[in-house]
Amino acid sequence: MIEVSDVLVNEKIIKEQFVCNLNRCKGACCVEGDSGAPLDQHELAILAEIYPKVKPFMTLKGIETVENNGTHVVDEEGDLTTPCVDGNKECAYVTWENGITKCAIEIAHQRGLINWKKPISCHLYPIRITKYPEFDVLNYDRWHICHDACSYGRELKVPVYRFLKEPLIRKYGEEWYKELEEAAQSPHI
Repeated sequence: MIEVSDVLVNEKIIKEQFVCNLNRCKGACCVEGDSGAPLDQHELAILAEIYPKVKPFMTLKGIETVENNGTHVVDEEGDLTTPCVDGNKECAYVTWENGITKCAIEIAHQRGLINWKKPISCHLYPIRITKYPEFDVLNYDRWHICHDACSYGRELKVPVYRFLKEPLIRKYGEEWYKELEEAAQSPHI
């Protein structure tokens, strides 16, 4: 682990390479897993507020899921997450385009209807945040469905933290990201 301000960063985020390859995985991270996308407490009000503008881009099953369960749920482990269709693995906000998953929230954002891109946990994936009262810990979540992203990242020589520059800045700010870049250049990493 390296410390960047009040955030501990797993060295794998600097050493491992990763670039999403949607043509290969088809966005499987949005339809696989044990529950929906993790949500921060402050994101709950945002989801409730933007839902009417996101709804037109959602599937009928996704809309039904949100209408029946709400814009967020508490999963079996007590965590706040996006709801899943039929209680399965597919996020309620998933839509499909040419066989590849897309996020209805992100589509609404791209069309200028909302100013929030998507939950930070989605934007940061494959980084997962563990929160403690005084600090956050960032870990690299290595998942078999992202094998193609790892291969593509190695081919392009893009470390995880560079691939996720935009969401890391969104979460922690420009100055924090500059500190991370400096730490990544350290000969001790």
